Amino acid sequence: MLSAFVSAFRTPDLRRKILFTLGLIALYRLGAALPSPGVDYRAVQDCVKLVSGGENAGIYQLINLFSGGALLQLSVFAIGIMPYITASIIIQLLTVVIPRFEELRKEGQTGQTKMTQYTRYLSIALAVLQATGLVALAARGQLLQGCQEDILADTSIFGMIIIVLVMTAGAALVMWFGEQITERGVGNGMSLLIFAGIAARIPIDGKNILDTRGGLVFGLVCAAVLAIIVAVIFVEQGQRRIPVQYAKRVVGRKMYGGSSTYLPLKVNQAGVIPVIFASSLLYLPNLIAQLTGSSTATEPSWWQEIIQKYLVNPSNPVYIAIYFGLIVFFTYFYVAITFNPEERADEMKKFGGFIPGYRPGKPTADYLNYVLSRITLPGSIYLGLVAVLPNVFLDMGNSGAVANLPFGGTAVLIMVSVGLDTVKQIESQLMNRNYEGFLK
Repeated sequence: MLSAFVSAFRTPDLRRKILFTLGLIALYRLGAALPSPGVDYRAVQDCVKLVSGGENAGIYQLINLFSGGALLQLSVFAIGIMPYITASIIIQLLTVVIPRFEELRKEGQTGQTKMTQYTRYLSIALAVLQATGLVALAARGQLLQGCQEDILADTSIFGMIIIVLVMTAGAALVMWFGEQITERGVGNGMSLLIFAGIAARIPIDGKNILDTRGGLVFGLVCAAVLAIIVAVIFVEQGQRRIPVQYAKRVVGRKMYGGSSTYLPLKVNQAGVIPVIFASSLLYLPNLIAQLTGSSTATEPSWWQEIIQKYLVNPSNPVYIAIYFGLIVFFTYFYVAITFNPEERADEMKKFGGFIPGYRPGKPTADYLNYVLSRITLPGSIYLGLVAVLPNVFLDMGNSGAVANLPFGGTAVLIMVSVGLDTVKQIESQLMNRNYEGFLK
């Protein structure tokens, strides 16, 4: 494997792509540590240390995870890549609802360019909304509850508008970073930026576990993480291969077809999208409760009490059950949106392909739908179990929120998935140049 990396760096164009990717990731981490104008950096650091791992910070921990710790520190890249990911998911889902988007998707490269433009516009709109909500919570002292310090040096309207504009510009720059990595670098840019944010927090949170829980708990956590990595790799590589036979056909004087191949259906067909959906949906009630609640009110309303009791602490059994159920639901929902058995059956029929034992057309579509529904169930349960593992096992007697989420199942799932995808892309480019791959 190390020799393959050496071969990759010896190839000029591949070395240039890898260095370009690493350079943009370094710039992204620099912006994540750079405070926004009007933010008291020392006060933010003190508040983050005060509420870190506590119940008051628990609802933000998973959202903070995707930004690499930049969210709670109100840095330039505090919004991070989440607006673009959310916009991409929304546009993808609207493709089924809006006929115009469906037409653009079928137009090829021209239509894809239009869809990308719509995604960018929606990303900027979502970034403005998220930055406004984040600054409003910080100004009211509700972002890091339990901290008495003023984290905003200037709470005037003009000062907060400046912070919102800077964070929105940072989100646009992060979006550009991701697109440049995808086009001119190695791997998927958006996924690699999330990977870099999670990886940057691992040493800090590992030290926190070692200092607060001791060496025994730290060793158990490392063993659990290793077991999760093995399980995630095993399931991520798992797929159901449906045999496809192509009939022979004569075009001019040449004969085509007559080959046998297979249609791979992954066990985890949805990836980490259901986890992001579920975590974002659980984050919204608490955000709405904080934005609509009055900072001078002595007692919260009944619905705010329900949210505080069941939807804030990730170690609460009700929270875990709702989180698990949402992941299972969104897995089925996303797979149904992104994989259309009728389209696949029509494509195979158009090119003379068929599944042995099933007639082309509707019988093939029904069979694909049957197989997909059967493998989606274990895939959804797997995603739910991996996501709630830190909520169940890492609470180690602490009644507060789940600490050290970068060691949890969601972070490991994202890192392993992105790592496997990036390694496969590098290996494919090595194989094209007649080098040995990573796996001999």
